[in-house]
Amino acid sequence: MSVTTPAAVRPEDFPEPTEPTAEAVAAAAPETPESADEAPESAAQADQTDQTDQTDQTDQTDQADQAAEPQITFGDLGLPEAVVRKLAQNGVTAPFPIQAATIPDALAGKDVLGRGRTGSGKTLSFGLPLLARLHGGRTQRKRPRGVILTPTRELAMQVSDALQPYGDTLGLKLKVVCGGTSMANQISALERGVDILVATPGRLRDLINRGSCSLDDVETAILDEADQMSDLGFLPEVTEILDLVPEGGQRMLFSATMEKEIDSLVRRYLVDPVSHEVDAAQGAVTTMTHHVMVVKPRDKAPVTTAIAARKGRTIIFVRTQLGADRVAEQLREAGVPADALHGGMTQGARTRTLADFKDGRVNVLVATDVAARGIHVDGIDLVLNVDPAGDHKDYLHRSGRTARAGESGTVVSLALPHQRRQIFRLMEDAGVDASRHIIGRGDVFDDDVARITGARSLTEVQAESAANSARQAEREAKKLNRQLEKLQQRAAELREEATLLTARAARERGDDPEAAVAAAAEAEAEQAAEEARAEARREAKAEAERRERADRERQDRDRGGRSSYDRRDRDRGDRRANDRGGDRGGDRGGFRRDRDRDERPYGRDRDRDRRDGGRGDGGRGGSGGGGFRRDDVRRDDRREGGDRGGFRRDGFRSGDRPHGRERRDERRPHGRSGDYRSGGSHAPGRNGARTPDRRADKPRWKRNG
Repeated sequence: MSVTTPAAVRPEDFPEPTEPTAEAVAAAAPETPESADEAPESAAQADQTDQTDQTDQTDQTDQADQAAEPQITFGDLGLPEAVVRKLAQNGVTAPFPIQAATIPDALAGKDVLGRGRTGSGKTLSFGLPLLARLHGGRTQRKRPRGVILTPTRELAMQVSDALQPYGDTLGLKLKVVCGGTSMANQISALERGVDILVATPGRLRDLINRGSCSLDDVETAILDEADQMSDLGFLPEVTEILDLVPEGGQRMLFSATMEKEIDSLVRRYLVDPVSHEVDAAQGAVTTMTHHVMVVKPRDKAPVTTAIAARKGRTIIFVRTQLGADRVAEQLREAGVPADALHGGMTQGARTRTLADFKDGRVNVLVATDVAARGIHVDGIDLVLNVDPAGDHKDYLHRSGRTARAGESGTVVSLALPHQRRQIFRLMEDAGVDASRHIIGRGDVFDDDVARITGARSLTEVQAESAANSARQAEREAKKLNRQLEKLQQRAAELREEATLLTARAARERGDDPEAAVAAAAEAEAEQAAEEARAEARREAKAEAERRERADRERQDRDRGGRSSYDRRDRDRGDRRANDRGGDRGGDRGGFRRDRDRDERPYGRDRDRDRRDGGRGDGGRGGSGGGGFRRDDVRRDDRREGGDRGGFRRDGFRSGDRPHGRERRDERRPHGRSGDYRSGGSHAPGRNGARTPDRRADKPRWKRNG
C-alpha cells in the first residue's frame, strides 16, 4: 500500500476560456433546426481547432526560443578542426551551456571560475581548451605543461579517458598520476615525457618530492571539483602544489559550490577570473525528480531489494564501508547482480568494479560518499539513498550521478519514520522539491511507486535469475558438446593413424599386416576389458564402503544417536581400569563438596577428623588408594619419635649426606648450644627441657631471616 501526496494541478486540465467563434454561436443557436444533428461535428471541429491552436502556439514558442538562442557548434567556439571532427565522430555536435560559455574564454588564456553541478559537462569545457592551447608545443622529460588536479582516483581516470581520444588526435601525451597504482610506471612515463598530468594531490606531491616531476614549465593548472577537495581535506596539498606553478600562467577552477575555502583559493591564485555559472548547486534540474519514501525498519531491506531488482543501472548510497559490503551481499543472495565500492578496497578492485558496472555485467553499485565522488558513468537513471546524506552538499553529489548530460534521472531516498524531518530539511537546504510516499508493506507497491522506481517483486527477480542460469547452463552444455565432438573426431583420426602405422611396421618386419592389425586390436580390446574390470572393482569397493557406512550410521541411530567410535564397556570386556570396586559402586574417591562428613564411605567416625586423632593414615587402613587428602596428613602428625620423615638439609652429617653434597650446609645455626643437632624437632629449653622449634623444622630456604 502506498499513499502519495496530491500532485500539482496541470494547466491542461483546465483550458483557458476562448472567445466564441461565429460558427460556434450559430451551432449553439436554439432556432437552428440542424443544431441537434450537427452538434457532434461542431464539437469535433472545436476540439480540432483547440489542438491546432495549441500546436501553433507551441511551434511559435519553439521558433521564438530558437531565434533567441541560435544553435552553436564546437567549430564556432574556436576549437581545432581535428578536435571538432573527432567530436562529431563520437556523436557530440552541440556544446552544453557550460561548455559554450567557458571554452572561448579558456582559449583566450583567461583565468576561469566555473560553477556547475556534477554532470553538466565541465570536463570538456576545460579539457578541450587545454588541449588546443598545448597543441604544437614540445614535450620534455619530467616537465609537464598542463596539470589537472582531481579529488579521487576514479575521477582522475575518467577525466583522462574523456580527453585521451582528443589528445591522441593532436599528438599530446596524457598520464594519470594517482595513488593505488604503480609509482614505477608513473616515473617511467615522466622520464619519457608527458604533456598533461591528470593527478590526485597526494601522489603528485610524492613525485615532486622524489624529484621525478617538476612544475616549472606548467602553462595551465586546472582544479576540478574543488568543493570535494575541500570536503576531503586536500586543500593544504592543493595550495602547496599551486605554489610551485609559475606565476603568469593560466588557472581554471571548477566547483559545484562556493565555500569559504574555495573563495580563498580564488582570491589567492586566480587573476581577474571570468565567472560562469550554469546549473549551479541548487539542484533544480528539470530532468531530475526527487522522491522520499517513508518505510518501516523491518521493510527497509525488502524495499531496497525490490528497487535494486529493477532493470537498468542503479547506484545505492550507504553511510559506511561495512554497510556497503553488507547490502551488496544481501542483494547478491537475492539474485540481484551487485558489487560494493568504497575506500577500503584496493585500487585494482575498485577499477574492476567500475569496469563491470560500465560494461553492464553488474547492474547495481553499492557505494559510499567518498568513493562515489569519482563515479562518472552515463546511463544511470536511478540513485537510491538507503542511508540519508550527511548534508545537502553530499546529497547534491549523490544526485549528480544521474541525469547527466541532459538525460533524465530519478533520486529516491528511503526514510524511517523518525528521519522524515531530517531528510526534508536536507531537501530544503539542497533546494530541491521532493514528493513523499508512504510504503505500507515492503513487498507490495502500488502502480505509482512501481512506475517511479521500476521495483519488481523478489519472485520475478528469482525467475529471471533462474532463466539466466538455465541459459548459461545451456551455453556451457553446447560448448562441452562441441568439445566432445572434436575429441571424438581426434580419437578416430588417431585410431586410423595407429592402424596404418601398425600395418607399416608389420610389412617392414615381413609379417602379415592384416594379422598384425588384428593382433593389435585384440590386445587393445583386452586392455580395455581389463580397465573396465578394474573400474568395476573400484566402483564395487566404493559401493561396499558406502553401504557399510550407511549400516553403521543406521546402527548408531538405533542406539540413540551414539557414534560407533564411542567407548563402550563391551569393547573392554565390561572392565573399567579407572573405576573402583567394592562398596564404592565405581566411585574413584576424591573430594566432593556435596557430600557431608557423616555420609562419607567406610563408616568413617568424626574423631578421625581431629588433628590429634592418633592415626596418620586418615582411616585408610594402610591402603595406598584413595589419593592424597589434606585432612589426613598434617604438619603436626609425626611418626615414632615425632619425626615426619623426608629429606632435611640440616639433619645430616658429611658421612651420611646423600650424593656427597658439599659441607657448607653443616654449619650450625647461630646461637645454638653445642650438643644440639640443628635438625632436631625440639630445642633445649631454659631448664634443659626440649621445647618445640617450628622454625628449625623448616628447610633453610623457607626460614625468615
